[in-house]
Amino acid sequence: MSDYKLFVGTICPYCQKVESFMEENNIEIEVVNIENDRDAMRELIEKGGKRQIPCLYHDGEYLYESDDIIEFLKENK
Repeated sequence: MSDYKLFVGTICPYCQKVESFMEENNIEIEVVNIENDRDAMRELIEKGGKRQIPCLYHDGEYLYESDDIIEFLKENK
């Protein structure tokens, strides 16, 4: 799934939920930890409009909420 990017944090349980779903379903997406990558954090805030994680970037859109991200991935994997 190229042109997708998942913004996460280190101890975020909602991020871990999405990452676990991806691992269980062999979904490979670029994962960026905004706590370790300040440029990614700036990108998320400037382009996505807020610092909320997890956030899935796809086709110019930013999708928030772990359940919404998982549902999107189920439908589009």
